[in-house]
Amino acid sequence: MGLEIAKTILDLTDTFPTFEKFGLKSQMDRCSISIPSNIAEGSSRTNKSFSHFIDISLGSSFELQTQLLLANHRKYISNEVTDNLENKIEEWQRATMVFQNTLKE
Repeated sequence: MGLEIAKTILDLTDTFPTFEKFGLKSQMDRCSISIPSNIAEGSSRTNKSFSHFIDISLGSSFELQTQLLLANHRKYISNEVTDNLENKIEEWQRATMVFQNTLKE
């Protein structure tokens, strides 16, 4: 699911204005890539360390949500696309938090 979010964001930000290349586009790309990347990196670690990588990934997802709202405010993306992506991110966050809790048990 995290990889799907990253792919969607990368495709979406390619439609942003050229002047956003090193601004909002870059920020959103890095956040979205961080989500599955930190899960992948942490998966080979101890449960305690993995939980830390999950925290980083969750942080990136919350950052991405904020940037998504800003992109919507700038009219780079529609309300419908924003709502859809927000729902996917929130679903991923809920599932990830549940999974993280199982690591702590």
